[in-house]
Amino acid sequence: MSFFDSLVNFFQRNWHWMMWSAIILLGSIVLSLIARAIVFWALRRFTRRHGKLIGHSLVTHGQTPTYWIFPLLACLIVLPGLPLHHTAMNVLEHVAGVGLIAATAWLVILFIEVISDVLAGRYRIDVADNLTARRVQTQFQMLHRIVVILVIFVAIAICLMTFHSIQRFGDSILASAGVASLVVGLAMKGTLENLVAGIQIAFTQPFRIEDAVVIEGNWGWIEDIGTMYVTVRIWDLTRLVVPLSWFLENSFQNWTRTSAELLGHCYIYVDYTVPVEPLRQELKRICESTKLWMGKVCVLQVSDLFQNVMQLRALMDARNSGDAWDLRCYVREHLIEFIQKNYPGGLPRYRGELDMNSPEGKREPETPGLLNPPTHGRQGQEAAPLPGDPLRPAA
Repeated sequence: MSFFDSLVNFFQRNWHWMMWSAIILLGSIVLSLIARAIVFWALRRFTRRHGKLIGHSLVTHGQTPTYWIFPLLACLIVLPGLPLHHTAMNVLEHVAGVGLIAATAWLVILFIEVISDVLAGRYRIDVADNLTARRVQTQFQMLHRIVVILVIFVAIAICLMTFHSIQRFGDSILASAGVASLVVGLAMKGTLENLVAGIQIAFTQPFRIEDAVVIEGNWGWIEDIGTMYVTVRIWDLTRLVVPLSWFLENSFQNWTRTSAELLGHCYIYVDYTVPVEPLRQELKRICESTKLWMGKVCVLQVSDLFQNVMQLRALMDARNSGDAWDLRCYVREHLIEFIQKNYPGGLPRYRGELDMNSPEGKREPETPGLLNPPTHGRQGQEAAPLPGDPLRPAA
């Protein structure tokens, strides 16, 4: 008898038990989905009434995973009581078990996402004093990605180990693990460097989310820290993508390492005839006229002297890098306007001096009108006098 004939005979003898088992399984799946709908309805209502961040995050992230988790749990609960052949029972339990392992891993990732939302709500970076918030979010963002990768890796390994054919090769796999890890390590040297750099950056934190940095002459903000790359938002809204390992091997500027407060400065070049004290008073008035100034530092000093101009440095404090940049531009514009109005000759200019003892200084000045006197007639003939020429008599 062929396999197909034996299978047909099996179904003919046990069709009623299989039908009842299918009905029970379908009923348990339907009931589990109804229970899921009731749970999420109650959770949404509770969230709307009390505005809980955890409830809102669970509703947002838990929609898709629970479509699989509830039915799988229901199947595992009812399977032991079904009147099925042990072979069919083993197959269904194995499939449900693998699905439950995957759903559990998904649930762990969901839990991590909920924690991320809670931390983002508690430690907000869209406020003025956000140093602690940026430190916490940077650490958790890096750990979040690493934990997600580990959870997926462990879930896949556990699912594979449920198959007996793979378990038989366990000893050989473990024996060759050392050689395989060496080969993989050499092939993925750059990837492993970035992963290790990500862990180091998460704990040492040379920079954080929304830190103002200068990387190879590009000024911007740390927008995202991934497992391999860091995305820097440049001031012109372009993005600079830098590998994580680059930050451990190269130096860069971090303007908000310990505090978001910054000292902004701008240089003004003026003539030596411009008095400094009125400009110092004007700088004080300019800083007090804008909310960009933090209110602690407002200094104007002669920072350097050159052959034709003197250099003035205006130093002001601001709450963050964006305010510091705007304040520097604001001070430049208004100081130049003040100099133009009150000291018209105070902007940089060049001076010349004529030495009367030099041959050029002793030469008699030429009479105006005779720099390039015109000539008339053929070559060698005397030119006709010009009308009104004081040096030649009229004809």
